[in-house]
Formats: sequence, structure tokens, C-alpha cells
Amino acid sequence: MTENRKKQVLDAIVKHFIDTAEPVGSKTIILSYRFNVSPATIRNDMASLEKSGLIYQPHTSSGRVPTDKGYRLFVDEIADYAQARTEALKSLEIAQNQYQLLKTREHLHEAVSILASTTNLVSFSTLPDNPRTFFLGMSNVLREPEFIKDSIHASEVMEVLERSDNFINLLNSLNIDSTAKTFIGEENILSKIQSCSIIVTTYRHNDHYGYLGLLGPKRMNYAYNIVMVEEVKKLLETQTN
Repeated sequence: MTENRKKQVLDAIVKHFIDTAEPVGSKTIILSYRFNVSPATIRNDMASLEKSGLIYQPHTSSGRVPTDKGYRLFVDEIADYAQARTEALKSLEIAQNQYQLLKTREHLHEAVSILASTTNLVSFSTLPDNPRTFFLGMSNVLREPEFIKDSIHASEVMEVLERSDNFINLLNSLNIDSTAKTFIGEENILSKIQSCSIIVTTYRHNDHYGYLGLLGPKRMNYAYNIVMVEEVKKLLETQTN
């Protein structure tokens, strides 16, 4: 299995799982993606990916889903950020037109609203140098298949968000700067949200800094969401500085 095809197969698995929330089989990959190899070869490739810890087989399915390690490789080396940027900027343009009449004091709420509406995830922001946290889109997460099927995980995530001091402590413990950072699953130190991923950056307002980001299931469109956080951060800084 070549390194290039390894990434192509993992790319297909991650994208299909992101779109469907269903484990992915070799037949689906052959039918949905144009691999010029036999089904047996794809099955061998998937076995190799599983052996490398990049995908795994849920107990109730014959298909495979990405592991945290698989998502990490996808985010770092596979995701098409150029295409994601085109999609994100188009969505952002539409969203900006919808929110352009908001008053200056509503800019922070505007940024969080745009993030929630364009990603269908939980968006959050903190006031510069202030422990208060704004959350929007909590119902978005509750509608995701992962949390409909597992109410315990859903309640744990809601508990963390409702205790914003715990969430702020988490953000303060992470190495976050002006570049959007991604924390996948167990990379989050709070066990109750290790079923989720967080994308977060800092924004500047009059030489003070706050957080801006997204929280959602690990099965998310990472490239699009990372670009969206970065672009909304630029919009927020343009409006507030």
C-alpha cells in the first residue's frame, strides 16, 4: 500500500463518515470514489489503516470509522483547505449579508451567530480579558446522531457548557494563539467532552484578547470549520478595532 493511496483511502473514509455518520465499507468506497484498484485491494488497504490505528470497526457494524489518530492525520496532511476556503468564504459572504445591520455592541454576538449558522455546531466566544462566555447553537449538537444515540455523552457536554468556568479553565490550559487550533477527542483534558472536538483561536480587541471557536462531534468538516473560525475572527477584529 503506497503512502499516497493510504491517504486517499483514509480521505474517502473520513469524508464519507462526516457526511453520513455511518461506518464505511470497502464496497461503499469503490462505488462512491474512483479508485482504479480491485475491492480486495481496498479491503487490504483498510486492514492496513486499521493496523496503523487510523480507523476501527464498531462492534455493531462491518464498516470502519476514523480514530482520533485518523482524524489527526486527515487534519494535518490530507484535508483540502483551498477548496474548504472557497466554500467557507461563500458561506461567510451570505452570512455577512444577513447580519450586516447589527449594531456595534452586537459584533461579538454577530460573530458567534455567524459561526453557529454556517457550521451547525456550538459556537463560543469570550469577552476580551473577561471570564464570561457566550454560547450559541447548543441544540445543533443535540441533533447530531452521536448524541441522539448516546444521551449520557450529550448531557455531559451540556454540563460542561453550562459550567462556563470549567470551559474557560480548559481554554486557558490549552496552547491557543492567533492561529486556529484543533483539539480532537482525548486531546481535550476535560473527560466529559472527549467525545467532541474543539476549534479555537484568539481575537484581539484594543490590545485585549478573547477566545472564538467551535465545539462539535469529532465527526465534523474540519477544514471548512477551521477556515470559518479564522475568517470570522478576521471579520470580528475588523469591526471591533
